[in-house]
Amino acid sequence: MPKNEHFDRLYELLEKVHDGHESPSKTEDIPKVSDQLAAYILWLDVDPLIPERTYSILLDTQSTTVQVTDLSFKIDAKTHSQLAAKKLFQNEYGYCKLSLGQKVSFDAYSESQIKGSFEIFDSLNNSIVGIGLIDFALRRAQNISWHETNINQEVRSINKKQKPCVLWFTGLSGSGKSTIADDLEKKLYELGKHTMLLDGDNVRHGLNRDLGFTDQDRVENIRRIAEVSKLMVSSGLITIVSFISPFRAERLMARNLFNDGEFIEVYIDTPIEVCEARDSKGLYKKARAGKLKNFTGIDSDYEEPEMSEIVLQNSDAKIDDLVNQILDYLSAHSKI
Repeated sequence: MPKNEHFDRLYELLEKVHDGHESPSKTEDIPKVSDQLAAYILWLDVDPLIPERTYSILLDTQSTTVQVTDLSFKIDAKTHSQLAAKKLFQNEYGYCKLSLGQKVSFDAYSESQIKGSFEIFDSLNNSIVGIGLIDFALRRAQNISWHETNINQEVRSINKKQKPCVLWFTGLSGSGKSTIADDLEKKLYELGKHTMLLDGDNVRHGLNRDLGFTDQDRVENIRRIAEVSKLMVSSGLITIVSFISPFRAERLMARNLFNDGEFIEVYIDTPIEVCEARDSKGLYKKARAGKLKNFTGIDSDYEEPEMSEIVLQNSDAKIDDLVNQILDYLSAHSKI
């Protein structure tokens, strides 16, 4: 990886930060292969770095996915002091813990400018969003491996006489996601199918009760439910997920957890004017009055899907007709 002006900036900063002190790099104790790293990052993108969001990373010639699992602190470029931070904005420096999609070989930046440096890319458009230097490998569960079981997804699917999949409902609050999902599960049950419905509000009463509605919490909300959905599918269930899931990056992250054909995105395409007119929970009214912050569609973005498997127009349609569209898709693709 050629050194460039961005890496020059990061090297220069670290030289000043560590001037007169020993390097924090634990070079004498570094395993040369790991999927958990501590690193310094210079963020370049106009959109901020959000912990737990999935990006792509390139280390020398090795490419995989990466998540910042912890933004330990950001570094003031003038004073070199450590500051608390939840995000990194454009041209900010931070110290982070990284989780990679697979193990990679590397060196600390203090040992090698090539094997100790990396670039981070946006998973959606492959544009470069940040660069970094590896400090050391984190000690994280190096002694675990995947345990294969006799009763696997294929066996469970045969037993249930169905092909498991996840139907991922996305759309604005008030678009009709929960209503359609509930009616769909009822009809699948009547057909003798084995299902599980995961509703956004319900999950926030338990598994995700510690999360709010900041961008970072929304990302973590979807990451957790995507992993749970994967477990449900592996158990042989047709899994119905009803979450706003406003960001394309997290919907892509969820999709990438599944095998081809297992992830079916269902976009409930309802105009915000219709959603707001319904407003059965009074949420839009509170958001408009400034009493409810980070509300999707008002002061928090909703990124519309671009290539959903199923798109349902729900301005004035009958619920039965919409549910039948989903059933027809499942039947045509041999899921039921």
